[in-house]
Amino acid sequence: MVCERADAFASACALARAFPLFTHRSGASRRTEKKTVTVEFFLVGQDNGPVEVSTLQCLANATEGVRLAARIVDTPCNEMNTDTFLEEIKKVGKDLGIAPTIIRDEELKTRGFGGIYGVGKAAVHPPALAILSHTPDGATQTIAWVGKGIVYDTGGLSIKGKTTMPGMKRDCGGAAAILGAFRAAIKQGFKDNLHAVFCLAENSVGPNATRPDDIHLLYSGKTVEINNTDAEGRLVLADGVSYACKDLGADIILDMATLTGAQGIATGKYHAAVLTNSAEWEAACVKAGRKCGDLVHPLVYCPELHFSEFTSAVADMKNSVADRDNSPSSCAGLFIASHIGFDWPGVWVHVDIAAPVHAGERATGFGVALLLALFGRASEDPLLNLVSPLGCEVDAQEEDAERDSKRRRLV
Repeated sequence: MVCERADAFASACALARAFPLFTHRSGASRRTEKKTVTVEFFLVGQDNGPVEVSTLQCLANATEGVRLAARIVDTPCNEMNTDTFLEEIKKVGKDLGIAPTIIRDEELKTRGFGGIYGVGKAAVHPPALAILSHTPDGATQTIAWVGKGIVYDTGGLSIKGKTTMPGMKRDCGGAAAILGAFRAAIKQGFKDNLHAVFCLAENSVGPNATRPDDIHLLYSGKTVEINNTDAEGRLVLADGVSYACKDLGADIILDMATLTGAQGIATGKYHAAVLTNSAEWEAACVKAGRKCGDLVHPLVYCPELHFSEFTSAVADMKNSVADRDNSPSSCAGLFIASHIGFDWPGVWVHVDIAAPVHAGERATGFGVALLLALFGRASEDPLLNLVSPLGCEVDAQEEDAERDSKRRRLV
């Protein structure tokens, strides 16, 4: 790989996508020896000295994260159900020396997680909320990454058609990306508190399935009238971000999800859509995307004009919009934000990766590189600092301001 130092991270992550791990082709299982692909980096331009061992270690961890996320997304639901996904989380936790917190099945109901429970209660494998927490000494702020982990989405009783249902094994792309990114971020040394929150459920059909017209009480304390059981991702994420806010005390909450088909129309196949309450973080997401290869483009953030789409006569809100022609991807994100509150003083970022989560019939591992780059300033790794929105140029004045505010500047 011939590139400049600043492009090494994006190039490595792009290469990783070309070598997916998952296959059930019979020929592959008969092969006794595993293929090994060796990648040599040859740096050109300024700063073109040899690549340090620490840099190669960072690239190895990032690419392993990308391939882990892609493998989970590529694996069909008869294997990658909520039980198996929890095993993947436990495996990463064991690797990092972190025991996950798991809230499952009826405990979700009794503890008030009406969103996750309502979506997943009809499935054979029960829904779960799982949390991996990294709390180092010297942390200056608390960051929560919340992932949508719908292992399969039939649409529920508002069932999808025969042409739109295939591929719905990929509806756990957000949670998969967060797992891959969390593993890499902690291995490279993460200086702030970081919580990875996984909202796991299978949106299935059965006698116990949620019906349109049902009203659920979510973890935020708000009630939601269900008018579309296929708008389920926002329900599980609403519980996830609410938990991050209330129980984890997060200052920055980022949720990542394959949320809306409309995202592909709004920002296309290659760019994820970002919706946030902070103009600074919106710009940072775009910048980080360009540096890491996981491209991002903003959506309209205007709750005062758009949130009325969810008006309900009998509950605090409905879960799906009245007018599907009125910026539905923005509205879907606003639904999630409403469960933290539009007046919440922290930073909320929503990344919709519905289209870029796959290229053709293969998962891309999209989101892993974006998270590592976006939060690069919180890393001890020089390469992740280089691809962060701030880059490495932080002058003394900014460092003084950082000390005054007691919080590490990320964007």
